[in-house]
Amino acid sequence: MASREVQNTRSKRMNMTDEQDIEQEEAQDVVPLEEDEVVEEEVQVDPLQEALERAEKAEKEIAYRDAEIQNIRKRSMQEKSEVMKFGSMPLARRMVGVLTDVDRALQSIDDDDQSAVAQGLRLLRNKLWHELSAEGVAEIEAKSKPFDPSTMDAVMTIPATEQHPAGMVVDLLEAGFLYKEKVMVAARVVVASED
Repeated sequence: MASREVQNTRSKRMNMTDEQDIEQEEAQDVVPLEEDEVVEEEVQVDPLQEALERAEKAEKEIAYRDAEIQNIRKRSMQEKSEVMKFGSMPLARRMVGVLTDVDRALQSIDDDDQSAVAQGLRLLRNKLWHELSAEGVAEIEAKSKPFDPSTMDAVMTIPATEQHPAGMVVDLLEAGFLYKEKVMVAARVVVASED
């Protein structure tokens, strides 16, 4: 029996030394931290929460892109509409130039002149004006109206009088024209001024 007790004691000591050896090895594996080092703790992120955040971010991106596409469509439609509305403006501008030339020719002809040339010019002027007005060309009303710098060019100024107060158009030198409410040719006018 004594020998059994000795064996049990020995085996307990061996187990104790094995445990001490393991603890010493673990202590050696641990690297001591320097004072400047900060231990970063890994934050456990919930995968479901992370997926929800990504989904929310994707939804915002999709909404932004969708709004951008809608804006491009609207802008494109406005540009198409603008092109369709004012597409024939260059042709109308050239035809207005022809109309003013015909008007100058008619000014040199007497009103009671019934020659073929005079009648032809009157007919041409009426037909040309009818076609231009059907396309949206309108003459700018200027004479005896207040001066409007957005539709008129003041070529000359004269002193204001009782009959022609300051800022009023006294005379129309060259007619101006609008094309669908957009100034195509500004009216050239003489304006009464206080200076």
